[in-house]
Amino acid sequence: MSDTQRGLFLSLEGTEGAGKSSNLAWIKEVLDSHNKNVLLTREPGGTPLAEEIRELLLAPRKELVCENTELLLIFAARAQHFQSLILPTLEQGRWVVSDRFTDASFAYQGGGRNMSFDTIQQLETLVQGSLRPDLTILLDLPVELGMQRAAKRGALDRFEQEDLEFFARVREAYLSRAEQNPSRYAVVDASQSLASVQEHIRDVLERLILS
Repeated sequence: MSDTQRGLFLSLEGTEGAGKSSNLAWIKEVLDSHNKNVLLTREPGGTPLAEEIRELLLAPRKELVCENTELLLIFAARAQHFQSLILPTLEQGRWVVSDRFTDASFAYQGGGRNMSFDTIQQLETLVQGSLRPDLTILLDLPVELGMQRAAKRGALDRFEQEDLEFFARVREAYLSRAEQNPSRYAVVDASQSLASVQEHIRDVLERLILS
């Protein structure tokens, strides 16, 4: 790495209907106002190859997708995304904000699918080494409310078609991770008005910038 100071890495997490897309743009707006050079990206995806894997993962299909297949595809996309885009951008001194990152695997595959957290952690280390987000903003809201919001967006993808119990486990896994590592996570009540949510996010970001 050059003498350039590494940029900060932020991730935005939440269950379906939490408002990640709306608030991703707001995060960039706040960081831009503080003269931060920001790259927005998403998972699965972020690079052409990773976006192709995303399409495979999200498309509804009659064939049952093996849980290990799902997990390995997600980490294959993440490996490409991390090495080709996230890491080089951080090394340039720019900030990266990702709509989902590895916490989503612990929540959706670990919590939702009841897969081994140890296995996910091993894949995390394989793909990312020791690098983790500097800050993870978790948009949290009741599962029923989130699914009502998601249904208004149109056709549901393969994950969105899961039942409420699945998403209850996802939410529980997210909140458990936030509780275990409060210094990295900022939990935002996403059931509030958009203005209230964005005010909370601004406070979180400005504390990070000033720290």
